[in-house]
Amino acid sequence: MNNQTFRARIRQSIEDETLQIALDNNTERRLKGRDTAFASIPDWRERRQRAHSIRADVIEHLDEYLAQFIAKNQENGVIVHRAKDAAEAIRIILGISKPSPLRTQSKDKTLVPLGDLRGEKVLIAKSKSMVSEEIELNHKLEKEGIQVVETDLGEYIVQLRHERPSHIITPAAHLRKEQVGELFHEKLGIPYTTDIPTLTATARKVLREVFLTADIGFSGVNFGVAETGAVCIITNEGNGRMVTTVPPVHIALMGMERLVPNLENLSLMLSLLPRSATGQKLTVYTQLLHKPLANQTRHLIILDNGRTRLRNSPLKESLYCIRCGACLNACPVFRELSGHAYIGKDNSIAPYPGPIGSVISPGLLGENYVQLAQASSLCGACKDTCPVDIDLPKLLTRVRAGQSPTIDHRPQTEGSGLSSMTKLGLQMYTRLATHPKLFGASQKFAALTMSLLSPRSQWIRLPAFTGWGYSKDFPKFAGKTFRNSWNKNNVILSEAKNPLHIDRDSSVTAKRLPQSDMNRVDQFIRELAALSGHVYQTQNVTKDVIEFLKSRGINKVHLEPNTLDESLLRKENIDFTHEPDPEILVGVTNAICGLADTGSVLIVDGEGSPLKGSLLPEIHIAVLKASNILPSLSDAMNLVRDKNAAVFITGPSRTADIEMTLTIGVHGPKEIHVFIT
Repeated sequence: MNNQTFRARIRQSIEDETLQIALDNNTERRLKGRDTAFASIPDWRERRQRAHSIRADVIEHLDEYLAQFIAKNQENGVIVHRAKDAAEAIRIILGISKPSPLRTQSKDKTLVPLGDLRGEKVLIAKSKSMVSEEIELNHKLEKEGIQVVETDLGEYIVQLRHERPSHIITPAAHLRKEQVGELFHEKLGIPYTTDIPTLTATARKVLREVFLTADIGFSGVNFGVAETGAVCIITNEGNGRMVTTVPPVHIALMGMERLVPNLENLSLMLSLLPRSATGQKLTVYTQLLHKPLANQTRHLIILDNGRTRLRNSPLKESLYCIRCGACLNACPVFRELSGHAYIGKDNSIAPYPGPIGSVISPGLLGENYVQLAQASSLCGACKDTCPVDIDLPKLLTRVRAGQSPTIDHRPQTEGSGLSSMTKLGLQMYTRLATHPKLFGASQKFAALTMSLLSPRSQWIRLPAFTGWGYSKDFPKFAGKTFRNSWNKNNVILSEAKNPLHIDRDSSVTAKRLPQSDMNRVDQFIRELAALSGHVYQTQNVTKDVIEFLKSRGINKVHLEPNTLDESLLRKENIDFTHEPDPEILVGVTNAICGLADTGSVLIVDGEGSPLKGSLLPEIHIAVLKASNILPSLSDAMNLVRDKNAAVFITGPSRTADIEMTLTIGVHGPKEIHVFIT
């Protein structure tokens, strides 16, 4: 493919009215949500600089952090694999998914995919993972007879359409509800509808069976914690929790750069990532997994696939990215194009679009995607919105200059990221700009020429091949050059230090906001209520829970031991079980703590499967002591340090994957009720 075809795809996106409406809806709501979320942390600029320093330190000392992380995971009973490229990662996953005859004969059923035993295809329930898109996992596994089902609503939609995701965070951002309604009517056999809750409920029903029967659960990794070996996975719908807790085997695929040194650093990243990605103070489900659950095997695959090359190149800073997608929403070019316009020379859609994708796609996957860097105005909006302060305009110019690494290690031709016409124009400009008198004369000539070409218009329309005049207009030249105005008025400018300049070499000390004198219980109640949660203050928790259950006509619950007075439950004819049962409508668990600033509760693994009790039923009841409500996430991190698995739950499960319309209740509970004692 040549650059003209890239332009043709861009024009096709701009002319697609349905696409433009969908993109406008996504962008407007994302940007407003982000601004509102960041307003709650006035020190976000300091946090941003600390996050930048942490990511820089990790990439600089990546080998040491990886060694520590791997050792901790092996100590925790996780099977760790290193994959140098996509092909090796696929071989490893196939080896786990298609066991040897010896393993098939094993009595330990946790090692045997049930699909093989049934004589059917192995079924993988897959949570959202951009790294899996990078290695084309689904396509390659399906060629080997393995069925892979995407369980994130947006990913499921694009999988049914046989498309790539168009956005890092909202995979179906390019679609409208009418298109999803037609898709579900055709593929799932339901009556055509554009009612978004109905479409979401349909996906929940179909995918619930996938979760419960899958042989393997597959997920990505948002962060790995070197100090403890924790794998952190954040999702809103609950599918990430499902694939990591329900199937007997869990495979986590992680880019080797996605590390933080410790839990304190993780809490900082989690204060920035959800706000930047979805406008939330904290994602609904923030999981930390240390050890496999009972009767479960966990595999962790750590992927290089060009990251070492990228780390040793002028584009190293792109590895600081935490995949929030904020730069896509801020970029004026991406907001007009959608991710599917970011194509390589071979016409393939890049796995990573937008400003960051225009750097890491060529950085990881080679010269095929170098041309993506031209789809940028270099306005700097991407840098301004990046939660870890990556200098994306600088990196984009380096890609244009041919400084991205190549797969075969051959140096690129200087300017290989530019079209021939652009290179010619820049060479001419360089010749003029380096000779002051010649440059001044060229300014006067250009102004005179343009005034003669369009004497009556305030805009100039240049030839279509330039792009100026096709989708944007070029303003008319000023009557006088800047040089003339400068000389005439004898303007003297004094140098001023940019008050926003930050010395990257100086250490930035962590700042803690003054502790609010607001009552933590009141703050917790307000925050959870804003997320459609329900809170009850009680003196007799068992009695009040029984009243709630009777008001709903419920007479059986999944109960975590030592949570309620079981003798009183029996007296009131409320049946209960400590074993997970997907048919039960209510799960009752203890909350280890609550977070006042986000309305979150912490649930940890233990007797009676509280993680599944807070996940499988449609209604989750959490019992929380008022004295255990802490100010924020950072105050609670030490509570998860020695836990096999834990999850911070912030409201009921939710999605906004169809036209950015919020829908409550996806794969996790539709309701959360917290009883504070």
